[in-house]
Amino acid sequence: MRLMIFAALTALTACTGKPSLDDPSLSHQKLNLEEFFDGNLVAYGQFQDVFGTVRRSFVVTIQGDWDGERLRLQEDFVYEDGATEQRIWTLTKTGDDTWTGTAPGVIGVARGVEQDNRFNWKYEIDLPIPSVDGTSETMRVTFDDWMWLQTDNRLFNRAYVKRYGFDIGDVIISFEK
Repeated sequence: MRLMIFAALTALTACTGKPSLDDPSLSHQKLNLEEFFDGNLVAYGQFQDVFGTVRRSFVVTIQGDWDGERLRLQEDFVYEDGATEQRIWTLTKTGDDTWTGTAPGVIGVARGVEQDNRFNWKYEIDLPIPSVDGTSETMRVTFDDWMWLQTDNRLFNRAYVKRYGFDIGDVIISFEK
């Protein structure tokens, strides 16, 4: 019975709508990724599983540096339980509105597209997952990040997270300059 319920819920979550670059823009603002992330930012976020339960929350300070060709983002996470994590992204602008990027743990190359006030960023990563005994394991997941510029100083992010092709939850983040 539990297997049938799990299969039904999995099928339902797979049918949920997700953003698309074909969606109409709801803003006249233009996101310039290298401009927004150049400098110091703070972000507040949380991970929710597919049932809506908040499993983890965090604050991340970001130091961004745009040198005209590459954008380097040093992200320092502090989780609600006191755990910390650092991720350093190196993004390269590959066209007027396209990007590639790498970071430790990322499998291959992340790819992104800017359009109007939004940015879509996709990648696969081995995420560190703390265990009860204090050690850390990794879990390979894929991220489908969607970011929308809300004001000159605020960017909203919703990332859809999958494992083995199944939705496992999403990450909501608000970035502030």
